[in-house]
Amino acid sequence: MFMPKVKLRTVAAGAAMAGALIGLGAGAAGAAGWPPLQEGAYLYSGTNGSGVVTEVDLGDQDTCHALTPSALSVQIATGSASLELYSGSGCTGTGWRSGTLTQTNLPRPMLSYRVVPA
Repeated sequence: MFMPKVKLRTVAAGAAMAGALIGLGAGAAGAAGWPPLQEGAYLYSGTNGSGVVTEVDLGDQDTCHALTPSALSVQIATGSASLELYSGSGCTGTGWRSGTLTQTNLPRPMLSYRVVPA
């Protein structure tokens, strides 16, 4: 049966994204003790996805949010949004921006964040 190229590309892209999510989640969790990768965005007060968890509302874009306690690690899996995190309150100070598929320790404690389009 003939399938148009567009559908094959869509299937291939979906399979590649699923493989990346599975690979990132399994590899990072086994190596560093991270929680399993899941869709959405999560900030952690400890390194390697430990400590107090803040679940980010990815639909609330461009609003500055305070973090108490500060975030030391981040996990995000979404195709539509990124996070901008800041070392100061009120989205000031040194900034750091995530990608749409990120699982990492942050370079410094972050005290505020906002959701931005990817």
